[in-house]
Amino acid sequence: MCGIVGIYAYSAVNQAIYDALTVLQHRGQDAAGIVTEDNGKFFLRKSNGMVRDIFHLKHMKYLQGNIGIGHVRYPTAGSSSSAESQPFYVNSPYGIMLAHNGNLTNQEELTEEIFRSDLRHINTNSDSEVLLNILAHELQSQKQLKPKAKHIFTAIEKLYNRCNGAYAVVAMISGYGMVAFRDPNGIRPLVYGKKTNEDGKCEYMVASESVALDALGFDIVRDVAAGEAIYIDQNGEFHSHICDGTRQHTPCIFEHVYLARPDSIIDGSSVYKARVRMGEYLAQKIMREFPKHDIDVVIPIPESSRPCAVELANEMGLKFREGFVKNRYIGRTFIMPGQEEREKSVKQKLNPIGLEFQGKNVLLVDDSIVRGTTCKKIIQMARDAGANKVYFASAAPPVRYPNVYGIDMAVQSELIAYDRNEKEIEIEIGADRLFYQDLEALIQAATPSDEYDEKRNFDCSVFNGEYITGDINEIYFEKLKASRNDKSKQNNDDNGSACNIDLYGNS
Repeated sequence: MCGIVGIYAYSAVNQAIYDALTVLQHRGQDAAGIVTEDNGKFFLRKSNGMVRDIFHLKHMKYLQGNIGIGHVRYPTAGSSSSAESQPFYVNSPYGIMLAHNGNLTNQEELTEEIFRSDLRHINTNSDSEVLLNILAHELQSQKQLKPKAKHIFTAIEKLYNRCNGAYAVVAMISGYGMVAFRDPNGIRPLVYGKKTNEDGKCEYMVASESVALDALGFDIVRDVAAGEAIYIDQNGEFHSHICDGTRQHTPCIFEHVYLARPDSIIDGSSVYKARVRMGEYLAQKIMREFPKHDIDVVIPIPESSRPCAVELANEMGLKFREGFVKNRYIGRTFIMPGQEEREKSVKQKLNPIGLEFQGKNVLLVDDSIVRGTTCKKIIQMARDAGANKVYFASAAPPVRYPNVYGIDMAVQSELIAYDRNEKEIEIEIGADRLFYQDLEALIQAATPSDEYDEKRNFDCSVFNGEYITGDINEIYFEKLKASRNDKSKQNNDDNGSACNIDLYGNS
């Protein structure tokens, strides 16, 4: 889960990209970077940390040019404080900068292939650098001093034939413009828009979520289709092409559950409306299974579960109350590098309002349950605040399988739903009763109203273990376990190095 943005304009884009990255900050708090281009020269600033802490006045002045891309990152494997922030650069052919959201599932094979066949060196453990070098190689194989749109699209078609997994990409080719593309299954989101400047010229923007375009005043045109590439050339002309239309469009359903901002629209589906429907369907399930309930009040676990909890309370005719105050300056806990760090952050992140719990039977609503450590702590906090009974509801089904498409949830053995039924999970987290959303209901909730009869296909692999790319097996999971488990992350953190650079060595 990272955030990407690219802007092609006719005036300086440094501030616009900065603003877009702050809007997308929820997609990654580990590192950020911006690169701009001016007269064939790249100007790069990237570092570990939050957007507001990385870019100061001197850096903004340095980032010259009317075309640029940006990235906010959280790590999909290994260290949470690595030196692998983006965008990445390669000098041949032309000079290319690239930012990427997702995960290549055949990274290891590609790294070997790049060395032996393409004679290219990969200097980091990042699959984004692998993807960049494959794009560079395929562009170079076109043997064009001045590539046209057809040459760039042909290179991306060949990239699709080599790269498996999920990826949304934005890149700049020095002197030739900006390109963006989405994996053939459309797992990771990507949207583009345009606006007309004061001189009547059309400017373009691409981003992970529509909310970034809204914030900068761009009119949303549409989502980039699965397997589609768009290209804005050096003259500002827009080109698009379906480079791989052979596969089923299966966007990640977890974007609607947790990842995306509620004010975003992804593939035509409102994230906010999806979360409201999750509350409606979850309430119906609770009333079926627990018709003689004694729930006094519904309380959300801030922030992403709030729309679900409000609608659930309305549907059941119950009071809705804010029972926890959230410290907005604490990062997302399920992506923190170690178990001890996650548990420590729960107390720092949430504080209960005692009067909303004292002597009451409360129903706590969260967007999902991943490791279970957070909800276990929260349930105990509710009891300590005086709750009589604590029920717990998840807007998503049990998370039983790891995500391999760009979300660093956990290895399977660290998931609380792994090898446990719902009653066992209920006991483990200490709830008086536990309610999970049904997968069919979740799919219905995330499907736009005009597609109800068709029922959209989603990547639901974390819930059902069905990996759409077809290349995931036990060997892959063993390698994933070695890189993702908490012990491995801690070792990588201890050995990690800081990243605080720009393209020309100015810190």
